[in-house]
Amino acid sequence: MDKHLKKHISMKAYLGILLGMLFIGSSCQRHSDMQDEGADWFQGVWVQDSIPNASSMLNYTLHEFRVTCDSIYTTMKVHNKVKTMPDSCFKNGEWTEYAKAVYVLRGDSMIVEGVYTKDNWKQKISGCYKQGEYLPRYKVAYKSKDSVILENKFDARPVVLRKIKDITCVPKKRWEL
Repeated sequence: MDKHLKKHISMKAYLGILLGMLFIGSSCQRHSDMQDEGADWFQGVWVQDSIPNASSMLNYTLHEFRVTCDSIYTTMKVHNKVKTMPDSCFKNGEWTEYAKAVYVLRGDSMIVEGVYTKDNWKQKISGCYKQGEYLPRYKVAYKSKDSVILENKFDARPVVLRKIKDITCVPKKRWEL
């Protein structure tokens, strides 16, 4: 193969790779550093007071959601009668887990994407209980100004919440959260 043909083939390969990278790069969107406003009706602090027949269940979780703009901070009070972990973590079957996430509402679906955290809302990468991604998927089965019922795609028990505090969305830069 002569020198000019090799150079021509190399140049075509280089241009092909460059165009491919340009195409891939142009299809990506940069997410804003600012929070979105989220759903007006969902801003506030929501608590789940109880679960029907909880005393007869082996395990259940009571939720509290603090929703500000498109961010959701979840506190989960876990009750478990079955010991599935070391004594140092089990704590007589009652403990609290935390997660922070962003949510999006599409029709009656609520998509939540975030991470499990420590109680200071910093990401948890080791220790007792859950860690890693927090990805619940809910259907908004009912909503009013002071109550909401969420059906979790991965759990048959509905999450019945009542609003205990209003919050006004003031969007912040993500790094300020």
